[in-house]
Amino acid sequence: MWNYEKRLEFPVNIKRTDPKMAQLIITQYGGPDGELGASMRYLSQRFAMPYKNVCGVLTDIGISVSIWHI
Repeated sequence: MWNYEKRLEFPVNIKRTDPKMAQLIITQYGGPDGELGASMRYLSQRFAMPYKNVCGVLTDIGISVSIWHI
């Protein structure tokens, strides 16, 4: 049994977007065995999940894996 609370570790306040920095960060994640590949696997698995509450967990994990090192 597990308990899932949807909350951030720390507050996020984005003041402006920076596409150049985003491109640089994306290049740091590496190929299919990198962080971005893992994130995409979690996000694609959520569409085959029959349980909506677990679907939310996969979404949150996929998103947090993709932004973990920012």
